[in-house]
Amino acid sequence: MFGFKRQTTPALPIADAIARVASGQMILIDVRDHSEVAQTGKARGALHIPLMRLPMMADPRHPDFDARLAGGKPIGLYCASGARSGMAANILQKLGHAEIHNLGGLHHWAAAGGAIER
Repeated sequence: MFGFKRQTTPALPIADAIARVASGQMILIDVRDHSEVAQTGKARGALHIPLMRLPMMADPRHPDFDARLAGGKPIGLYCASGARSGMAANILQKLGHAEIHNLGGLHHWAAAGGAIER
């Protein structure tokens, strides 16, 4: 109705995402701003790529492409509440990344037992 895209990948339980990130089977990206990460830390193992930088850093054609995103691994995203990570999922999908999961907010990660690093 409002033009929002639905997440096409089935929801992934956070506990499964934690295990996949720990084993290296999934890339985890924190799309929050630098100040938010400085205040609260980030999920252990997460790459910090702010939402505003994601279109460049996730595009293999761009000179700022982050090579850690090459290889086609599934990608999990989080922010503070899940809204920005939803936008990030749409960006990644448009750039051709295949398996993308919006994991919600950092508090969802922590509540499921995911470690936080500062």
